[in-house]
Formats: sequence, structure tokens, C-alpha cells
Amino acid sequence: MPREKVRVLIVDDSASVRQILLTILSEDPDIEVMATASDPFVAAKRLEKELPNVIILDLEMPRMDGMTFLRKIMAQHPIPVIICSSLTEEGSNVMFEAFEAGAVDIVPKPKIDTRQALLECSTRLREAVKSAARARVRPRAERRAVEKKLTADAIIPPPVQGRVRPTTERIVCIGSSTGGTEALNDVLEMLPAHCPPLVIVQHMPAGFTAAFARRLDGICQIRVKEAEDGEPVLPGCAYIAPGARHMLLQRIGLRYQIAIKDGPPVSRHRPSVDVLFRSAAQHAGANALGVIMTGMGDDGARGMLEMKKLGAATRAQDEESCVVFGMPREAIAHGGVEKVVSLHHIPREIMLWYQAGHPAVAG
Repeated sequence: MPREKVRVLIVDDSASVRQILLTILSEDPDIEVMATASDPFVAAKRLEKELPNVIILDLEMPRMDGMTFLRKIMAQHPIPVIICSSLTEEGSNVMFEAFEAGAVDIVPKPKIDTRQALLECSTRLREAVKSAARARVRPRAERRAVEKKLTADAIIPPPVQGRVRPTTERIVCIGSSTGGTEALNDVLEMLPAHCPPLVIVQHMPAGFTAAFARRLDGICQIRVKEAEDGEPVLPGCAYIAPGARHMLLQRIGLRYQIAIKDGPPVSRHRPSVDVLFRSAAQHAGANALGVIMTGMGDDGARGMLEMKKLGAATRAQDEESCVVFGMPREAIAHGGVEKVVSLHHIPREIMLWYQAGHPAVAG
């Protein structure tokens, strides 16, 4: 029996862009473009007749901008939306506004609407569409209602003063992809300042991770930054892998250090969760906690199993709280996951694990 195709609605005011996107997507046998629309009003009329599996949406359009339309979609009838716009350029806050409004993915569009420029992102776009089709989208008010009720005190008591901290640090390694920007926001925002060091791979294009880290740093009790080659890993800090570069954990004596490397994509991604997890297995072993969160594909599944075999604790986000359950599902199937937990329980899991090995933070 033939597999059902992913039906896509393209909303962009440029006729040439609509045609190019149509051509790109039509080359994939698993995707069908059901319609194109020149602006949100035309798109809304089409949505009255039939609903797509995925919407590809520009942000700069006449009569109604794409961000307003995105918010209306998420409030009235949530559908997975991919933003394809030049406004999501390097360092732009628009990208984060789109994620907060409910977009499941961002595919930056070159400012010059040339066929060659758009075709260069063709593979990325097709993969994003198929990933988005599996995404769970909910009205925005529902998605963070539980998390917003919590405080750091609900996760773990404050540290007991006067105890000696062990020389060898425990460390947390996190991997995420589709839906991960908001999921990471939820996790990091709830961690107390005395949390363990965290090294994070979030699949994200080059140039966006520094802005993402700055945004999180402004709302979290911990320090959040884009990782740099050779820098030491410290408690109370989260380090996010730079877009388009691999991040590895190294050990120098009794301390951890970050290495940033170029190289080919691993598991179709750069940075790759598998690369980070393997380095953690080798250099941290039982002192590491691996966490795999929402995302499409299998990046991180093999690395998490390697971590588990060398004594690391491992956790996976549950299906109900994932936007896309692909990466956690694969990690579970590979046998690398000890425990499956909901998104809003991950901060507590991190602190309980840290507390178990650190008298200095035991309550």
C-alpha cells in the first residue's frame, strides 16, 4: 500500500519563490504541494476548504505579516508551520519570536530570490517538511502552563553551605532538534544557579546559536553561552554548540574542556549529538548524564548507548511532551535509555542525579 504523502501549503508573496519551492518539494515522492498562496488572506480561504499537514510561511507579506498569521493559526487550529524567510537572518530575534509563536522549524531564505540560492537549501527544506509533519503542535497557552507554575525551589532544595565540593565534576550532555529551542528554554529556565555544567547540541544553522544563547542567558539563573574551543566547563553554566560545527567534551587532568571541530555532518547533522555523546562516554563515563530530547531522526541514539555502556546515566523525553518523538524513540530502541521522563520533570531529574553524587548540593 503506497505511503500517504505529506501535503504542504506554501504561503509567500513572491511568485518566483512559490514556484521554486513548489519545484523543490515536488521532487520528493513523499511530499505533495496541495496549494500555494500569495498572502495570508488567500491562504485562509484555502484552509477553509482543506487542511495541509504542513505550512511553509514567509514573514514579509502585504495585507498581513506572516508572524500575525502564525499566531492566528496556532490560536485557532494549530498546524505545523515552517518559517522560510530572509528575516530569520543571522542574529535576528525574529527567529525566536517565531518559535515562541508556535513555528516548529526555521529554514532561512536568502535575501536575493535566485533559483540557485533557494535550491542550495532544497535538502534541508524537504527534510524539515517531513519532520514537521510528525510534529505535535498545541495552542501556545497549553504548552507551558505546567512549567510556569514551578520554581527552582520545587526542583531541589538550596545547597548546604560549608561542604567540600568533590574535585571531579559531574556533567550533563543534552541533545535536541525540532522543537528543541522551546524545550531547552523550559529546562534551563528552571535550573538553579548551583546546577551541574551542561553541554548542549541543538540542531541549528550557523550564526544563530550565539543569539539563542544570549536570549536564554537573559532569562535563566544559570549562565548560558555559545561554546568556544578550549574553554573550561564550569558548574552553573550551559554551553551550546556553535551552529555548523561539532562540539566535543575533553578532559584535562580532573577538569573538563570543550573542543570545537569542523568536519563532515554526522547522522546528517553538524553539530551532531552523537559526536558530543561519544566524547562524553570516553572522557566522562559514569560522571555524565545524557539527555535526549525532542527531534526528528536518530542523531544521538548510538552515542547515548555508548554513554550507558560506560556507566553514564541516561534519560529521554517522553512522547507526550515532545514536538517530535523521533530522536528519543530511536535512543530507546537502541537500548541506551535508562528512564523516560516528561519535559517538565527533566530539570528535577538533572538535579537529583547531581545531588546523588555531590554532597555539596545534597539537601
